[in-house]
Amino acid sequence: MQLTLQLKRLGKKKVKKVPFTLAETPQTLEDLLIACVKNQVAAFNNKRLAVNVIGFLSPSEIQDQATSGKVDFGDLANKNLANEQEAIDNVRIAFKDGLFLVFIDDEEVTDLKTPLQLTSQSVVTFIRMTFLVGTYW
Repeated sequence: MQLTLQLKRLGKKKVKKVPFTLAETPQTLEDLLIACVKNQVAAFNNKRLAVNVIGFLSPSEIQDQATSGKVDFGDLANKNLANEQEAIDNVRIAFKDGLFLVFIDDEEVTDLKTPLQLTSQSVVTFIRMTFLVGTYW
């Protein structure tokens, strides 16, 4: 199943749209979150296992990276792999603690056991919440 994920942070205007493919249609919000986590953990671990043979950047790569504000060789100092089960446990806790909100087709989903009716035109939006830090006098 093909979905569009929108990733947003409070206080930021930029919304990142990501095409996302799932092997099977999730039945609940919890299934959707677990599928997203598994996909991202696999991508994270594959990036750490990949071998970077080319040790230089072409002028076009330098120019492309310069537009984002950071030019690097793509070397990773942290080669530790992510633990899939820990990541799944973390996403459950983060959702229950309100660290992020989930909207499906502009409707907020507030319970992990909520049944979903996803189609290929569905838009899933994750909003990362930002908390104020400091003291109030």
